[in-house]
Amino acid sequence: MNIDLTHTTSSKINAALVEARRAAGSPAVGMVLTLVIVTDEGNHYDALKAAADASREHPSRILAVIKRPGRSPRDRRGARLDAEVRVGGDAGGGETVVLRLHGELSDYADSVVLPLLLPDAPVVVWWPVDAPARPAQDPLGALAQRRITDTYAVEQPLEQLAARAASYAPGDTDLAWTRLTPWRAMLAAALDQARTEVTSAVVESEADNPSAELLARWFANRLKVPVEQVVTDGPVVTAVRLRTAAGEIHIDRPEGPVATLSIPGQPTRTLALKVRSTAELIAEELRRLDPDEAYAAALRARVTAPAPVPAASAKKEQKDV
Repeated sequence: MNIDLTHTTSSKINAALVEARRAAGSPAVGMVLTLVIVTDEGNHYDALKAAADASREHPSRILAVIKRPGRSPRDRRGARLDAEVRVGGDAGGGETVVLRLHGELSDYADSVVLPLLLPDAPVVVWWPVDAPARPAQDPLGALAQRRITDTYAVEQPLEQLAARAASYAPGDTDLAWTRLTPWRAMLAAALDQARTEVTSAVVESEADNPSAELLARWFANRLKVPVEQVVTDGPVVTAVRLRTAAGEIHIDRPEGPVATLSIPGQPTRTLALKVRSTAELIAEELRRLDPDEAYAAALRARVTAPAPVPAASAKKEQKDV
């Protein structure tokens, strides 16, 4: 069921939500959190689709905030709120409200969103593309227990990672880190099996990939070893090598959803390691709303590159070979 409201208010939107639930035969509110998506007209469709898919696992009230301040001075001086209420169907397992804030009202999005939050339920704010410099200090970010950004979607991801490190506050996270969950789980399991000390690491990925940068920082923080970063054609992270005295632990995913895992003294294994959709990433983030201390430590870590091999040593190695 869809209800379009123009020149409306937050109280009228709440009344429309109640009406839509009654019409759908579900007057009770069975949602576990409020997900606020701050986006623009060009990206709101994909973001809402991903959020709706994630809400089948986490029934949520989804509030899409689209700011339209206007181009002319007259438009910027005006203030209007338009809304679209969706319940059932494409809204997923919860209910969706698309809010378009026109003119001066776009500067006061928090005052529009606040009356629409579910009472006594967590709030998560997600910026699919352009996030504020300090998410925790943003008026909408201040309402949330969890703030999700995505440095993979910006033009200069590595510069954005530096900004995220400088402005980090408990509750911040980034989908570039979420994309690493399968990699981190498999690498941790491989190290448990190998039971050997890592001396250095290599991360292979496409250029300027924020997930690869965070993975290198995670190694530097957890293993205290130098990390080499190698540029490949991608997509995203393609391989990881952990060098040990017993040999090399190696996960290789050149393309597609299948990877291979090599551990010294063990047969090579085939692993499922696909590139996950945005809906899967958001669903994972909504499973935990406490501060991600591992992300904070990796974000702030410094990567040390391996020391170059002296020319004399390199010639000696070639002679020995």
